[in-house]
Amino acid sequence: MSVRTAAAIAVVAGVVTTLLPLSATAASAAPATDDHAVLRTEMGAPVPSGPLTRGGATETFDLTVKNPTGKAVTYKPWLLLDPNGPSRLQKDDVVFKVDAVDAPATKSSIGQQDGEWQGTFFPAAGSPESAGGFDIPANGKMTWKVTVGLGANYPTNNGDFNFTATSYNNSVAKGGADSHVFKVDPQIKTGELKTWFKQISSGKDGQEQRAYLDLHYQATGDGTFATALATSLSVSHPGEQDADFRLQAMIDDRWQDLKVEDSRYELPRIPKGFGAASGIHTLPLRISLGKDTKLTKKTTITMEAEVRQAEGNTYPLKTGSVKFPLIPIVEPADTPSTPPSTAPSTTPSTTPSATPSVRPAVATSTGNTNVTTTGSSTGSLASTGAGSSNGLYAGLAAALVALGAAAAWLGRRRRGTSA
Repeated sequence: MSVRTAAAIAVVAGVVTTLLPLSATAASAAPATDDHAVLRTEMGAPVPSGPLTRGGATETFDLTVKNPTGKAVTYKPWLLLDPNGPSRLQKDDVVFKVDAVDAPATKSSIGQQDGEWQGTFFPAAGSPESAGGFDIPANGKMTWKVTVGLGANYPTNNGDFNFTATSYNNSVAKGGADSHVFKVDPQIKTGELKTWFKQISSGKDGQEQRAYLDLHYQATGDGTFATALATSLSVSHPGEQDADFRLQAMIDDRWQDLKVEDSRYELPRIPKGFGAASGIHTLPLRISLGKDTKLTKKTTITMEAEVRQAEGNTYPLKTGSVKFPLIPIVEPADTPSTPPSTAPSTTPSTTPSATPSVRPAVATSTGNTNVTTTGSSTGSLASTGAGSSNGLYAGLAAALVALGAAAAWLGRRRRGTSA
């Protein structure tokens, strides 16, 4: 028995409320007590033996439910199919039928809980909604023939599966649920669907603070998905302030806005046939805070992607998340003007007196090519050289020198004349 099936059986009493078509009956089922879980299931060998093929022959096995106690116990059948592969199963991907052998007339039905394929059966006089079960007599048993096969559209990327017979009213004893592995031909190497984010950059891009991310998808193993893959994005942050997110994706070689509905953004679908040969599918994304944001400081944002099959069984296949910072847009403050200088003009030198300031650039990366901003340099220049007042003082000095020379010459001339 797989870990996933074992976990499902362990919590069946609490989670079965979403089983379809048994939702109405399960909702009213009371949790079972320990002495109620006493039944044992036994699965006979499938006939004919051998692997199942898509659209091929079915196989039948006997399912016997035994009650080793001295009082009757109600059995509400639940057959869990645990697939090996990444695709979700549609109801008609597996053939399922149940006929009574040593039991009341029986009808069967297929349901899905948490995206998994599950079979059930019930007394023909009732219905799945009537919560009808089979009363296994004290120290007695009941037997049914169960028919299983593969539909023609059983996913090509899914392989063998495990089939477990238990009960959704928790009447089967711990360790008392029998199971069988059904082989599927052709045998394949099963893989998985991977999805992850890669943050490319976060910082100022032009007039906005933006974060750039790439969302990657990759399938491994044989086969492909039979339906397109759809992805929903959700974006959240701590607190209750309106963030006014602006989310865009690179679609058809240009950035396009993503519309939000019920707090989720729907991404372009990956066409059906996605598999290992498709390589890594990358969708560039960018996000910023709009002008109507009520956030006032740098905030850690969480983005989550939920990937599902676009049709039929749309229960999520994979989820992935990433955290990154965003800073609100801050309008530049008005810079006070500087009054004009009244000092005489000077001749500047070419040597800066301060280290230039450079605006950080936004990083770029393959797959999400954003704008890289370049830095600019600014600096004040020192003033040197002679001013106009220096010229005035030099002229006055020259005049005084000339006046002194003229006075000396006149003095010498008088002395010569008087002699």
